[in-house]
Amino acid sequence: MHIKSLDHFVLTVNSINDTVDFYYLILGMEKITFAENRVALLFGSQKINLHERDKEFEPKAQHVRTGSADLCLL
Repeated sequence: MHIKSLDHFVLTVNSINDTVDFYYLILGMEKITFAENRVALLFGSQKINLHERDKEFEPKAQHVRTGSADLCLL
């Protein structure tokens, strides 16, 4: 196996709206919506996909906790 790059990472949060507010207002990241109203944050060429706790998208970690993150590599 040879890892080419980081595609994105997934952050599980209690509230997508509160998370977007913080990352946008404090850190200046851009919010995007994609594929069936999923939400992500962009900064440069990197992306953080957001999953709301108990409403996660598949695939997801086996034992999801608020604040947990999944790395998605190419």
